[in-house]
Amino acid sequence: MTQIEIARRGEISDAMNYVANREGLEPELVRSEVARGRMVIPANTAHLAAGLEPMAIGIKARCKINANIGNSAVTSNIDNELAKLRMAVSLGADTVMDLSTGGKIDQIRAAIIAASPVPVGTVPIYQAIQTVKRVDELSARDMIDMIEHQAQQGVDYMTIHAGIKREYIPLTANRVTGIVSRGGALMAQWMALRGQENPFYTHFEDLCDVMRAYDVTFSLGDSLRPGSIADASDEAQFAELKTLGELTRRAWAKGCQVMVEGPGHVPMDQIALNMEKQAILCDEAPFYVLGPLVTDIAPGYDHITSAIGAALAGWHGASMLCYVTPKEHLGLPEVEDVRQGVVAYKIAAHAADLARKRPGARDRDDALSRARYQFNWEEQFRLSLDPETARRMHDETLPQDAFKSAAFCSMCGPRFCSMRINEDVRKLALATTSLVEIEAVQA
Repeated sequence: MTQIEIARRGEISDAMNYVANREGLEPELVRSEVARGRMVIPANTAHLAAGLEPMAIGIKARCKINANIGNSAVTSNIDNELAKLRMAVSLGADTVMDLSTGGKIDQIRAAIIAASPVPVGTVPIYQAIQTVKRVDELSARDMIDMIEHQAQQGVDYMTIHAGIKREYIPLTANRVTGIVSRGGALMAQWMALRGQENPFYTHFEDLCDVMRAYDVTFSLGDSLRPGSIADASDEAQFAELKTLGELTRRAWAKGCQVMVEGPGHVPMDQIALNMEKQAILCDEAPFYVLGPLVTDIAPGYDHITSAIGAALAGWHGASMLCYVTPKEHLGLPEVEDVRQGVVAYKIAAHAADLARKRPGARDRDDALSRARYQFNWEEQFRLSLDPETARRMHDETLPQDAFKSAAFCSMCGPRFCSMRINEDVRKLALATTSLVEIEAVQA
């Protein structure tokens, strides 16, 4: 049975117990959240048997982040993708998605799944399109067979673009950036060329049977997500979102776990609206958002523009944040881009947990602040999201080893450090108070 079916029977699975321990939650709370569909545990039975460490995505759990890796037709290889995987996991990525669109897709995916202790996601249409010359040559059976093939490999969750319907495509005609989802654009092209409805929509029950057999979690793709600030929160986006709510309920009825994907490019003043609308239309299924980017003017820095939106989205109810790297819109991310993207999104997710007042979320902040005040550099590095970078930045402007453990840094030096001065003030205040008390006793 799938995790949601086990939970509905009132039973607590080993995976639910594991998640409860990781999250500091009661196992019964995890079970009840999974049962109602508000929490998912992406854990393909094959990957679970091979050593996957179960994790949870849902509003009652910590805000999670995903790191996209994978090759393209232009660049990348297996060793490079495994290096990206190791970098992402070492810095705290909760899941990874293999978005390979180039050669050796099966080999790359098998290597990633074998090496990954975290859930692995895919977009099956990317591999399906490699088997034909034109997208309209694919049949519904071809697409479902590819999904089953990837499920057999051990993929834990899949982006399925089942919500884009023929009637929604004209709604994108006046958009600045049209359809920016790669999978969504391929499905729109398939429908336009064949004059038929989306096969993922019309064959959704058959698709559910495959997903249920391996307990692969649906990640219902937002084919019509806005790709620019100008297109945010438009009719096309919300028409598809309503259909994603319908598909969520159909999947639940078939015993499948579901999360829903979201935008995209959204200005800050519309983020809360987007989170609330998804919760209503999709019955609070976990929301997995890409960013969102809050401005379009910063190519090369979109890990920053999107992390701003991601933090706000997490605060207002998103359960998982899909990272964006500095290379977004520019090229295939390399290992260093993965590092920057993961760190930016770990900050965003943690900031969201602080804003949600998650129990224990502030413990690390307080511990690091105490270490900072005590000039305990080693403890500061240990508690940092990226200890290697923190240590390098501290040491590079203090070339003498004796200064690397001193009670100051190169920002202020020994005479202008406010915390050292404050400690002196505290000591003086304490000494003065003690002297007054002694004189009072003597009098």
